[in-house]
Amino acid sequence: MTFMKLGSKSEPFRREGQTWVCTTGLPSDVTIEVGEISFLLHKFPLLSRSGLLKKLIAESSNEDGSSCVLQLHDVPGGAITFENITRFCYGVKIDITSLNVVSLRCAAEYLQMTENYGEGNLVAQTEAFLNEVFSNWPDSIKALETCEEVQPFAEDLHIVSRCIDSLAMKACSDPSLFKRPMSKRSFKKNQSDNELWNGISSEMKPSQCDDWWFYDVSLLSLPLYKRLIIAIEAKGMKSEAVAASLIYYLRRFLPLMNRQSSFTDTSHATIPNTSEADQRALLEEIVELIPNKRGVTSSKHLLRMLRTAMILSASPSCRENLEKRVGAQLDQASLVDLLIPNMGYSVETLYDIDCIQRVLDHFLSIYMPASVAASPCIIEQGALIAGADALTPMTMVANLVDGYLAEVASDTNLNLTKFQTLAVAIPDYSRPLDDGIYHAIDVYLKVHPWLIDSEREQLCRLMNCQKLSLEASTHAAQNERLPLRVIVQVLFFEQLRLRTSISGWFFVSENLENAQNQGNLGLPNNDTCQRDSAEGTENLRERLLELEKECSSIRNDLQKLTKTKKSWNIFPKRFGFRKKSERRNQKESNSNDTKTSSSTTNGKPDHENA
Repeated sequence: MTFMKLGSKSEPFRREGQTWVCTTGLPSDVTIEVGEISFLLHKFPLLSRSGLLKKLIAESSNEDGSSCVLQLHDVPGGAITFENITRFCYGVKIDITSLNVVSLRCAAEYLQMTENYGEGNLVAQTEAFLNEVFSNWPDSIKALETCEEVQPFAEDLHIVSRCIDSLAMKACSDPSLFKRPMSKRSFKKNQSDNELWNGISSEMKPSQCDDWWFYDVSLLSLPLYKRLIIAIEAKGMKSEAVAASLIYYLRRFLPLMNRQSSFTDTSHATIPNTSEADQRALLEEIVELIPNKRGVTSSKHLLRMLRTAMILSASPSCRENLEKRVGAQLDQASLVDLLIPNMGYSVETLYDIDCIQRVLDHFLSIYMPASVAASPCIIEQGALIAGADALTPMTMVANLVDGYLAEVASDTNLNLTKFQTLAVAIPDYSRPLDDGIYHAIDVYLKVHPWLIDSEREQLCRLMNCQKLSLEASTHAAQNERLPLRVIVQVLFFEQLRLRTSISGWFFVSENLENAQNQGNLGLPNNDTCQRDSAEGTENLRERLLELEKECSSIRNDLQKLTKTKKSWNIFPKRFGFRKKSERRNQKESNSNDTKTSSSTTNGKPDHENA
């Protein structure tokens, strides 16, 4: 700590209750009252150093020379600072440090202790010491903290602005270029933040030391911190570092910012006993300070701020601001952070579905191409090529929303309309597979068994049966919660997919056979091609066996479903499904016999013989 000693005499004062007495042996001829403390002093040492005291003593002195009483209740720093002022006037040693220099400088200015009243007066001494304080970081922080005690006087003397400019310049510079010793409090902070740093696990902590100043500036009050952050940003500090400092400051004062969705995370120290109104005002101020750039603040912290704003009933403009920021980078969010509890007066659902709907709308307004938004059912290839960069964020958000729907679907109070509105907001092209939305639908049907058949069919229209994976199709074919029409669609498209796969493999096999025949007619060939052909044929056979097993499994599922559902027997008869199926199977059998005999004759397909 930087300090300065002024004066050379030993201590000639003593404290007696609320009275401060000079023990030089001479009777006191002036009493100065500062707050509740009375100072019994002598006129000459005071008026020789202070222009204000000289004026007041002259105005209040009696003709008979009796003691006068002065009141200095407005002196900056109060009685503690005036004690040091008195010692200085009497020539007693005083220690000037970064913790008292601001109040001494303001009090010296207030008492007019300039060079006109003695060489090396207190104004010049404290001003010189302030310049030393501004040369290093820790003392500048301490001096700025003490400015709050004498804020009006420090502002008039430009001490606050000079200190903030000094700190801002140092925060943007290499810390090795100025005095920045590691304080004990910083060391303790590093120990307590081993697990979490700015809300991020320690292994993800940046390698650069851009965060060394976060803790020190978080000790400041909000008005001073706000001015310092604005100055640091103006000096050219990176937006990511500014945003990280703001989040760090929030985490110190808002306990809700340190809680996970389970509300069990208390590892980060916070300032206790902060009123809800102060927390709300702090949050609204910090949100306005966060740089409005995508990615400078993680979606995790933005969603935590949004959740905190909901709980603290922040202003609508603050919540809207956060919703737009989250929407701009929704593809970077995680599912657990989207589960914002519903804090409305009329709590219909467990989670705030409407908030996530607004966030999703903001995201779609940015990333969904205009042509797709105008006609969501018809997507031209050119539009998808033009929006290729946006396809990946859209796909990530589609998976995120499907997972969110599966989580909120377990809420019995979630009505069908809200579920559908959130699901249909995602365009169909952004879902490569519909397994996620199928899982959400299945959960909703399980938790809401009272839905009528028309509502079940309406709900199932949200998914495309053609885009279900093999595992999802197998599960759907055995799912008794789905309407019968949906199960038939799943089985039909799976059968169609199987036929297409088999036809494709047969087509490849025929091409391989033709290549072998051409090689026998004298075309160039070698051992490597023959080995590759043999391996390809063997792989085709294995794949064909797998497909036949899958087909057999689907047929068994169909038979089980026929036994369990009574309406299944009516359905094929009404639409002629059974007769058509039998005729088709008979035709396929005849064509296969013909094809086999033809292949045996000349080893070529039927259409070549014809």
